[in-house]
Amino acid sequence: MASSVTDRFLRYVVIDTQSDASSPSQPSTEKQKNLGHLLVEELLEIGVSDAHLDEHGYVYGTIPSNSPKNTIPVICFCAHMDTAPDFSGTNVKPQIVRNYQGGDIKLPGDPRQVIRVAEHPVLKDLIGHDIVTSDGTTLLGADDKAGIAEIMTAAEFLIKNPDIKHGAIRILFTPDEEIGRGVEKVDLKKLGADFGYTLDGETAGTIEDETFSADGVEIVIKGVAMHPGFAYGKMENAIRIAGAIIDRLPKNMAPETTQGREGFIHPTGVSGVMEKAKLSFIIRDFTEDGLKQKEALLETITKDVLKAYPGSSHTFTVKEQYRNMKVVLDQHPEIVDYAEEAIRRAGMEPVRGSIRGGTDGSRLSFMGLPCPNIFAGGHAFHSPIEFVSSQDMEKAVKTIVELAKLWEERA
Repeated sequence: MASSVTDRFLRYVVIDTQSDASSPSQPSTEKQKNLGHLLVEELLEIGVSDAHLDEHGYVYGTIPSNSPKNTIPVICFCAHMDTAPDFSGTNVKPQIVRNYQGGDIKLPGDPRQVIRVAEHPVLKDLIGHDIVTSDGTTLLGADDKAGIAEIMTAAEFLIKNPDIKHGAIRILFTPDEEIGRGVEKVDLKKLGADFGYTLDGETAGTIEDETFSADGVEIVIKGVAMHPGFAYGKMENAIRIAGAIIDRLPKNMAPETTQGREGFIHPTGVSGVMEKAKLSFIIRDFTEDGLKQKEALLETITKDVLKAYPGSSHTFTVKEQYRNMKVVLDQHPEIVDYAEEAIRRAGMEPVRGSIRGGTDGSRLSFMGLPCPNIFAGGHAFHSPIEFVSSQDMEKAVKTIVELAKLWEERA
């Protein structure tokens, strides 16, 4: 099984599937469909007869129930096909460090890229594992092609072993998760699931039932343009105003200075000319109140800065992105409890965690499909030092199989 899931993973990561937040289309990049077409072909080959790719880039498929029980809930297993725009995903060259024996891992394509034990202590738990990395010039794509490979391998295993009884299982692979649009056009009626599990987490054994709540903020500054030779006492440079707002942000409220359950205000883009500038932010917190407080603080900073520029004005626009899925999952505790039991059956001690980010499950939960997040085994996502253990991917496959068995047993 470890060999099978790794072989699949290696096939998938070399396909460039980066999403693009600036694109208005769905999917945001057509190249994501290249992986979608391959996945449909493979699903059809293993016996998922209804597998298909729709016009929006979603892959759907069904493993029918093989149990005489008719009260088994329909489970969805979900992973996303796109990789993050944060670092290049073009021309990925995966390598395998077989039977890892400890120490830092130097990546051959860029000597500056080293996976250091001091920065990634989880490596101490991976002695003897086969560790897959990129060559250091691109990200690897374990986020979330590891999850895809695990779902595909589990699907094949269940189909080839009909003595393992399970209910109906829906498979969903999504585009554009990394840019927050992963489930915007998913057809939940067609999916027909009662609840789901995303395979998009990190350390083996982890089940996550809580995410950040998230908003985006856009501030547009309208300054006063003037010829620089005649600007004294008249020009109000929108670029300088934007810089002043960024400079006033609390240093202890940034992604690089927060951890655990602390939220942040994070500038993600700035552009403009003398007359007009635009600032983009993401705001994150585990509570709705914390989110609103940070947004109020950002607007107060903006207004305070603009007091020194009486001829200038601004707009402040908040766009909801996703909300903490724990609000929904706490109403369905058995979904997480069964995942913990499946992790135990797969040979691990479950660890319940919170995500300093979001998943497709965040949005799906509030759309009516409660959906916690299970580990996929990857680490150092969105970076050239991303890595994943073959053995941890195998553990995720076993967890999926045990979950399918568990829901059938207890129906």
